Amino acid sequence: MMKKTGVCKNRGKSWVEFKGVIHRFKAGDRSHPETEAIYKVLEGLIQRIKLEGFTPVTELVLMDVSEEEKEENLNCHSEKLALAYGLLKTSPGTDIRVSKNLRICHDCHCWIKLVSRVLGRVIIVRDQIRFHQFEDGLCSCGDYW
Repeated sequence: MMKKTGVCKNRGKSWVEFKGVIHRFKAGDRSHPETEAIYKVLEGLIQRIKLEGFTPVTELVLMDVSEEEKEENLNCHSEKLALAYGLLKTSPGTDIRVSKNLRICHDCHCWIKLVSRVLGRVIIVRDQIRFHQFEDGLCSCGDYW
């Protein structure tokens, strides 16, 4: 019925600004000129965060696919790609600011909290509802979003 009436959900998009240029990402996006480097940073970060004890929140993925595919789906959310690009392009100690057109999902929220602690970085995510400032493994929203 949704297809018949033309109803569709908005696709998640995130963006990060670097040297006056806005870099946009969609979930699973591979259109960026530096895709290979971005995914390399992201994969390394995913492994490092797993070693810290992070378990992906796969119950959020409503598709009827295997657990492994659910994890892969979560791993390439747009905010994670934008964050990886920010890490690739900035030096340690620099705040990273990511904007997002939808609300940040629970998995990404928990994941970015750990990234902020492990890397000792301040990560600011502006989603549809509020700003989330991640620092030392905590979020300014107090995990209420």
